[in-house]
Amino acid sequence: MKIFYIAIITSLLFAFSACSSKEVFKPTDVKDDWEFCGGSDVTIQGVAADAALVEDRKVMVKGRVVDITIPEDQKLLGYSDGWVMSADIDGNLTLAYATDSKMVEKFSLKRTIATAGIKDDLLAVLFANNEMALYSIADKSLLLKEQGNAPIVVNSKIIKPFIRDDLVIFSTLDGKVVIINSQAKKKLRTVIVSSEEHFNNVIYFNLLDNKIIAATGNKLLSLGQKEIRADFDIRDVVSDDRNIYIATKQGEIVSLNSDLQKNASAKFPFAHFLGMIVHNDKLYALEKEGYIIELSKDLLEYAVYDACIDEGYVYIDGKIFFVDDEYISVE
Repeated sequence: MKIFYIAIITSLLFAFSACSSKEVFKPTDVKDDWEFCGGSDVTIQGVAADAALVEDRKVMVKGRVVDITIPEDQKLLGYSDGWVMSADIDGNLTLAYATDSKMVEKFSLKRTIATAGIKDDLLAVLFANNEMALYSIADKSLLLKEQGNAPIVVNSKIIKPFIRDDLVIFSTLDGKVVIINSQAKKKLRTVIVSSEEHFNNVIYFNLLDNKIIAATGNKLLSLGQKEIRADFDIRDVVSDDRNIYIATKQGEIVSLNSDLQKNASAKFPFAHFLGMIVHNDKLYALEKEGYIIELSKDLLEYAVYDACIDEGYVYIDGKIFFVDDEYISVE
C-alpha cells in the first residue's frame, strides 16, 4: 500500500504548501498583533487524529507530551480512549496507553492501516484499501469484517471510527458513512456523503442535534430523519452545540444549522484557511499568510490580527493552534 502513503503525503492539508495562485489574502485593516502567541515547547513534526508527533518521535495529546515513542518505521495513527495508536506499512499495529507506557497491545493485521478507534475492549480499524474490521483487544479476535471500495487517492484528513454504545460508525475513504452494530456484528446502514472519484474520503464527522454531520472535500451531509446534502468546496469544518462552520477554498466562512440551512457568511478574498477553533462566543480562523481572524458567531463582526507563525504542520489542540514550533492561543 505504498501508493496510499504517497497519496497521503502529496495531499497534506495540515502543512503549508505553495499556493498555485499569485493572489494571496491581503487584509486592508489589521487591528494589532495577536497577544496570545509565541514560541512553543514542542515542534510539530506530524499530525494525526487527536494527536501530534513532536521531537524525538514523542507524542502530544491533550496539550502534553506523553512518555511514548513512535518507532521510525511506524506512522502515528492517533489517540483514542486513552491509547496512542501507531502502525507500520505492513499492518503491525501498536497500542500504547498514554498514562502507562508499559501497557502495550500489538496486532499483526497484514494490511496497511488508514486509521483506528478504540472504546473499552473494542478496536475498530479502517484499512487503506477501505476495508473495515472490529477486533477484541483482550483476545485479538476478529469480530466483524466489511469490505469497502478501494480509493485511488485520498485527502490527509482521515476520520477515525466513532464508537458509542453498540454503534460503530466508519467514515470511509470513498465518501460513505457505514453504521455497524458491534453487539449484533452486522452492518445496519450505508449512507453516501459524496460520489467523487478522487479525494473523496470523509474529512469531518460529528453529531449535532441528534443528526450525523459528515463532510468530504466537496459535500456536506446531515443525516437524521432524512438525508440532506449541500455542495461546498471545503477546506475545514468545525461546529459548536448549535451550528456548523465551513471554511471554503474560495476564502469564505459559512455558518449553517444542522439542517444545512445557511445562517450567515463572511468573505475574505484569497484567504487560505489552515484551521478554525470555536470558543465561547467567537470563531477563530488561522490564515496561511500569518493572520488570525476573530469573528462573532453570527459572522457579522470580525477583526484581523497579525499572528506569529511561519511554515510548518498545523495541529489544533483545544484552544490552541500549534504551527511548527510556535503556538497561537485563542485566549
